[in-house]
Amino acid sequence: MRRVVGIDLGTTHCAVAASPADRAEVRLFPVPQLVAPGEVAPRRLLPSALYLPAEGEFAPGDLALPWGEARPMVGEAALARGARVPQRLVVSAKSWLVHGGVNRRAAVLPWSAPDDAPKLSPFDATARILEHLRAAWDHAHPDAPLAEQDVVITVPASFDAVARELTVEAARAAGLAEPALLEEPQAAFYDFLGNHEGRLGEVLGAARVVLVVDVGGGTTDLTLVRVTPPAEEGGEPGFERIAVGGHLLLGGDNMDAALAHRAREAAGVGELDPTEWGRLVQAARAAKEALLGEKPPEQVIVAVQRRGSRLVGGTRSVPLRRDEVERVVLDGFFPLTDPGERPARRGRAALTTLGLPYASDPAVPRHVAGFLARHAAEAREAGARVVAGLARPDAVLLNGGVFNGAALVRRLDAVFARWFGEPVPLLAHGSLDTAVARGAARFALARRGLGTAITGGAGRAWYVGVAGPGGANRAICVVPRGLDEGATVDLRDRPLELVLGTPVRFPLYASTGGHPDEPGAIIEVDDELERLPAVRTALRPPERGMEPGQAVPVWLSAHLSEQGVLGLSLVTVALPPVRWRLAFDLSGEDAEAREGAAGEAGAGKGGGAEK
Repeated sequence: MRRVVGIDLGTTHCAVAASPADRAEVRLFPVPQLVAPGEVAPRRLLPSALYLPAEGEFAPGDLALPWGEARPMVGEAALARGARVPQRLVVSAKSWLVHGGVNRRAAVLPWSAPDDAPKLSPFDATARILEHLRAAWDHAHPDAPLAEQDVVITVPASFDAVARELTVEAARAAGLAEPALLEEPQAAFYDFLGNHEGRLGEVLGAARVVLVVDVGGGTTDLTLVRVTPPAEEGGEPGFERIAVGGHLLLGGDNMDAALAHRAREAAGVGELDPTEWGRLVQAARAAKEALLGEKPPEQVIVAVQRRGSRLVGGTRSVPLRRDEVERVVLDGFFPLTDPGERPARRGRAALTTLGLPYASDPAVPRHVAGFLARHAAEAREAGARVVAGLARPDAVLLNGGVFNGAALVRRLDAVFARWFGEPVPLLAHGSLDTAVARGAARFALARRGLGTAITGGAGRAWYVGVAGPGGANRAICVVPRGLDEGATVDLRDRPLELVLGTPVRFPLYASTGGHPDEPGAIIEVDDELERLPAVRTALRPPERGMEPGQAVPVWLSAHLSEQGVLGLSLVTVALPPVRWRLAFDLSGEDAEAREGAAGEAGAGKGGGAEK
């Protein structure tokens, strides 16, 4: 029996859901994994953690899985072991996969490990996690291997073109054929749609714009969905994704680290080494979940352990009180802001002990306000009101494990009421931890005509950098927002002139709003454009009639794959056409150092070519 399978490839956890391909019966697939050395058990979630064991660290059979040996370890046991030996623990691979400051194919993880320690690249770590999921599925379904199913893998809506391409390549490396990609907030909304299939009009009422706020372990993802009234009485409404937020590295991991810092300060100890810090962060996460839950205790005792001394003398126990945690998490990450407040524009924060450039402003409401202000025009056109410069959503759908803390839900609810002068209804969800996996399976069913589909096309526009008159920094739109997956854009009316036999490199940008440009439009580069790794190629002359050093007129061709992956090529104006594919530069060099020299676009010299 053919199945559709949704994979939530999360920063902190993964989940898998599946359904027969001919009917909507979505069920979670509990993932077998090592839960302790020598002990395998299925779990509804697979921690996105890999542990790189040392030779002889485990006894024979300790790492045995039903389908082979776990090297590296993946999942619950890996996370537990890594809390004791963090220099061998790889976490947050998904966050690293979108980090343009490093070579994402280079072995850099764990970031804090010594140079001579074993390491994995963000790409390889992602592939190993997917490989574990594939092997676990194949063992449980020998008659229906995962490579032969209709697989959907979720990614943040803010994932750029590079991270999307690397995710698809990692899936191929893990033994999957051609998985589809789906934005996580959309997946959460698909799960909501599936849970209310047949009565969506009744549940949503007069709502015309829904805001999805997805705060996971590593990222905050924002999406606006337009609700179109039914065409006929008793019919179901239509849905279109009209806006997505930019990349925002801010989530539960940041909250855990903030609480760990508070506990360390309370214990009166100095800086911790990676092993000590990893243990403390794990303890702080457990305390946060307990103290922000539905029936929280007054306090939780957290142990701050130091190495190199006796256990009793090297450990200090400090209480984390409920009011203290609420101040750190609620006031630090979900403060009661005013509608006019925006994120501090200080760029990225300095690299943390984990090596990732987290958002410099930790206040989630300020980022939400900036998003609602940026997309007020689209929301108004969809039927929403604009209040104090912000698009007022008619309903909000929350997603992400962070919102398992009831206090965080209440605080965000209070923020919306403060902004708009009244509460904004919160839509009922299923499970905050598994909605994305289930929604991915429902998306696959909807593509087969079994369920309600969300339209919208590309959530961002892409631009290639060129130089204007006098060296002005400009960019050509190669893919507009809303372009359908599978479409190709050819910019024949914007010819460039490049020299054969020389490498060329073009700056690449993306925008999630503020630039409703058509293909071929040339704009000034501004703060609305997000700088991505450049694209490059070597213009090797073909065998027929072209020589190195010859100037050749070319045009840009862009293709958006069915997975939402961007492909760029240079094509000769002269017939028969010769095509050079542009590849992403993943060297991890500084963005400014990567910027190529450019000539005028559309009228002559090499637009954006570096020689």
